Amino acid sequence: MDDNRVPDHVAALRELIRGSRNIVVFTGAGISTESGIPDFRGPKGVWNTQTPIDFRDFVASEDVRRDSWRRKFSGELNLENAAPNAGHLAITSLVEAGKVSHVITQNVDGLHQQSGTPDDIVIELHGNASYASCLSCGKRVELAPIKADFIEHGTIPYCADCGGIVKTATISFGQSMPVIEMEKAETASLNCDLFIAIGSSLVVYPAAGFPRLAKENGAGLVIINEQETDLDPFCDLVLHEQIGATLSQAVD
Repeated sequence: MDDNRVPDHVAALRELIRGSRNIVVFTGAGISTESGIPDFRGPKGVWNTQTPIDFRDFVASEDVRRDSWRRKFSGELNLENAAPNAGHLAITSLVEAGKVSHVITQNVDGLHQQSGTPDDIVIELHGNASYASCLSCGKRVELAPIKADFIEHGTIPYCADCGGIVKTATISFGQSMPVIEMEKAETASLNCDLFIAIGSSLVVYPAAGFPRLAKENGAGLVIINEQETDLDPFCDLVLHEQIGATLSQAVD
């Protein structure tokens, strides 16, 4: 599409992308709402209707673990039926073009990988909800048998190898952030020349510190988000626009 036929804000984003060689994309829940997955802190967010379960309570109480698995299998987050949207596909296009080196995400839905972005490029700060793992030995546990046993018998899963507590492979409130992923995200943020934060309120730290880190190290900073963020005043470009449509035009 000719630059003269796109809105000024899209043309500005295109220009920044074209002038960059090493882009890092940072995504939050806002990019996945267009795939039908509710966010957590927005006006209709999940935490407005239910209190998040603290990791320490999950470990300490079998009743809390049962409630956690009930929530997981209720289908409330619509993760099983969600598919990548135009925003995810646009990011994958930039990866394939050699523009984006890493995608740092706060999301646990795996939609970046489903859209075609290689797994080794995606840095999942908050884990992945598509499988579970043992908190003691780290063994990966698939969800299908856990779901079948839980729905039929109310069975709470424990590790077949060591007997440890099994939990979805996501980072819960009160749980330590993954060290390796945080280190990878820091390195990527320091090495990029353009950092694009998409669909994140940028209020959850330490993850939300990466855009500022990149900017302070000389990178350009773009935020695409429906609501204002505290980092808006520091950006080279702020777009309060629909994510999928904006990114699709920018990479066309």
